[in-house]
Amino acid sequence: MKQPRAWQRMLSGRRLDLLDPTPMDIEVEDIAHGLAFVARWNGQTLGDYAYSVAEHSLLVEQIFSVQQPAAPAKWRLAALLHDAPEYVIGDMISPVKAAVGPGYGELDARLTAAIHLRFGLPAVLPVRVKKQIKTADNVSAWLEAIQIAGFSRTEADKLFGKQPAALVETLSIALRPPVAVRQDYTARVAALLAQM
Repeated sequence: MKQPRAWQRMLSGRRLDLLDPTPMDIEVEDIAHGLAFVARWNGQTLGDYAYSVAEHSLLVEQIFSVQQPAAPAKWRLAALLHDAPEYVIGDMISPVKAAVGPGYGELDARLTAAIHLRFGLPAVLPVRVKKQIKTADNVSAWLEAIQIAGFSRTEADKLFGKQPAALVETLSIALRPPVAVRQDYTARVAALLAQM
């Protein structure tokens, strides 16, 4: 019996094996392109453009940098790359991840490790840093929920935790064409790599 194909051809020409990803098969342009075309919230957001995972990632890195002003560039890069595996596996909403089971988490962990190694980060982040990134991710999710996904503040507080008003009042969600987001994501990765 023939094994099902477990690799994907990237626009860079790389062939990424999802079951055994290697850092050599990871290119920032592929990540930026894929994430710029993956819609968060399954596309159920207001506006003329989908709110992409790339745009979300830029916001999470911005929030992380505000919350952790002394963080070195490598941890800001980790925040920017926190959803990078979604460039090939898509952005599944939490209820779907729960239904898929532990296989999704294992796939995500393999891809994350390869991506981290490709960009000079540890395969597994320190727990403290991972928690700090998750905190920034929750702030972003809260903002997205109330600004573009139709949630009330009460619903957002219940799902993502009450967020500090001084922070969230200074942030707004941008909806831009994928090409612009892709360029900004690629440029931000390059800027952070230059600081490392």
